[in-house]
Amino acid sequence: MPQKHCEKTIAVNFLFGGFAGSIAKTVIAPLDRAKIIFQTSLKPYSFHALSQVLKETYQKDGFRSLWRGNTATITRIFPYAATQYSAHEKYKHLLRIDSLDEISKLPRSSVRIRRFLAGAMAGATSVAATYPFDFARARMAVTHKQKYRNLVHVLTQVMREEGISKIYQYRLQQMRKRSPPDTQVKLDALSSLFCGALAGVIGQTITYPLDIVRRRMQTGHVTGHPEYDGLWRTVKLVLRHEGVIKGLYKGVSLNWIKGPIASGISFTIFNQLQTLRCYFL
Repeated sequence: MPQKHCEKTIAVNFLFGGFAGSIAKTVIAPLDRAKIIFQTSLKPYSFHALSQVLKETYQKDGFRSLWRGNTATITRIFPYAATQYSAHEKYKHLLRIDSLDEISKLPRSSVRIRRFLAGAMAGATSVAATYPFDFARARMAVTHKQKYRNLVHVLTQVMREEGISKIYQYRLQQMRKRSPPDTQVKLDALSSLFCGALAGVIGQTITYPLDIVRRRMQTGHVTGHPEYDGLWRTVKLVLRHEGVIKGLYKGVSLNWIKGPIASGISFTIFNQLQTLRCYFL
């Protein structure tokens, strides 16, 4: 692949991936904030409790408060999704699995391993680049404006009061979770929606306990639970006080709703933009 064409492709994928991820996250932002509230508290989860949290948030702080932290989400998700998709394409090119001609020359087992490596490396790259935004989003989701006014205020306050190491302290747990899907196969919009939704449900369910632990550790300082200061200590505390299903998997059913919606929207928009690119770019 000529260098000029390769750079153009990466730039376009960066833009398309970021746009698709941003739209998807904005659609589910109220559910995402509610999920973080449940994940970081001892409050039992149910769909009735979910409706109550959304209702109370609206009544107390207004309609826009349902999207509190969405700016931090978009600030994170645009470069995250863009880096994920574009890095995935770049790693596939480096591993020589970015075209049918290259793939046909390799053993099937080698192709599978290379695809896994491309996904894993792209996931690690995107997490490393955007983790501070994820940290800030969690803090904003469980606090009011009196505590943190905006994204910049979160990061400056945390660095001043807790140190920059606090932000990156548990980045490894986040990196273990991420591996983007292979985008080599071109699907129609309906198939793309289904595959994106299914991949989202399976992947997020498997890694959900890590998400619970990560959120507890990110927000313990502002929710009155400083005891969540280590991976295994947090796991033990959650199991002791809440158990497996009501603790480590609390709110997972909400992921089964918002996960497919977000993944489906993101996959569909990205694939459709890729199709349009063939005609206009």
